[in-house]
Amino acid sequence: MKYLVLSALALATPTLLLAQTAAPKAAVPKAAAADQPAQAAKRAPIRRSAAKVVEERTPIDDDPSVTLTPEDLELAKRVYIGTIPCELGASVTITPNEKRPGFFLVQTGKTRFRMHPVGSRTGAIRLEDGRAGAMWLQLGNKSMLMSQKLGQRLADECMSPAQVTFADDMKKNPPASILDALPAAKAAQAQAGTGSAQPETAPAKAP
Repeated sequence: MKYLVLSALALATPTLLLAQTAAPKAAVPKAAAADQPAQAAKRAPIRRSAAKVVEERTPIDDDPSVTLTPEDLELAKRVYIGTIPCELGASVTITPNEKRPGFFLVQTGKTRFRMHPVGSRTGAIRLEDGRAGAMWLQLGNKSMLMSQKLGQRLADECMSPAQVTFADDMKKNPPASILDALPAAKAAQAQAGTGSAQPETAPAKAP
């Protein structure tokens, strides 16, 4: 009797093992199928417009659509280059583009701009990065870096050696003010009027 029971258990054991191993295998594809949409979403690339990608990857000094006039190139020759110290321990480094004349890399700290000359009615030398909304303004006695987008100055009172000399000359020989010239002009006009007037004479008495 024991022999029959053992024989029956021996025959039933492989069937039970097959049933137990088959169930997890059937459950694996269902779990994997549930995870496939999430994994596909993670792998899906972010689509961007071709124009924006070109704008992000193409620096302004490599963009063929940005051209300079002969007047712009003449202004570029007057731009002070190198590291220029500014107030509060800041500095601005201006590096010309060797491959494309007239374009400059303007950097302060970790902030970098690619700029080119823009005509100015005041006679000041002006560099702009239209995409970043930044401007470098070079005057006779100082320069400044401004963010038009943020509405603030990123660096101020920047002075190259030539600008330091110019500023010292202005202190020693300040330019004449228009207001100072007005009193002198009035005095000259008054003196001219006095000299041209004829003195009055008393009428002659009858004999």
